[in-house]
Amino acid sequence: MSALTIFSDKDASQHLWHSTDAGEIQQQLNAKGVRFERWQADRQLGNAPTPEVVINAYQHAIDKLVAENGYQSWDVISLRADNPQKDAMRAKFLNEHTHGEDEVRFFVEGAGLFCLHIGDEIYQVLCEKNDLISVPAGTPHWFDMGSQPNFTAIRIFDNPEGWIANFTGDAIADAYPRLP
Repeated sequence: MSALTIFSDKDASQHLWHSTDAGEIQQQLNAKGVRFERWQADRQLGNAPTPEVVINAYQHAIDKLVAENGYQSWDVISLRADNPQKDAMRAKFLNEHTHGEDEVRFFVEGAGLFCLHIGDEIYQVLCEKNDLISVPAGTPHWFDMGSQPNFTAIRIFDNPEGWIANFTGDAIADAYPRLP
């Protein structure tokens, strides 16, 4: 179940707000310029879908985003618990960073935790299958896939080179709850 938990960026010990209601999550995030929508990830992908299978299954969703925002490229990120690089990948994404473009993800399997540092608050968004999130360019954030990752998401980019991070050097992510 998707969830949003809001914390102060000064105190990770107690949340300020929490909901699992998609409408409430969308309202809170949209107020901060973050797009959050529930889409339909209803295509059968099989046990270990290749990026081509995922792209072909959801080309209609990609086309919608491209038509709306003029995105130039897309790919698939898929990670499972048996991936030998899972710990290194998790560590990389757990560092607070920004991007020069929107970070758009459509989760078609599994889940991951986006943590957005907006103003003096931390917005932890548990994204699951069917969730579309677009983090605005320049928003400090980090992503937690958990110690046993299990997700597939379509990534959409303005930049043809794809995912380019600008790490902030702030260790704030270390203070906040993570996925198990």
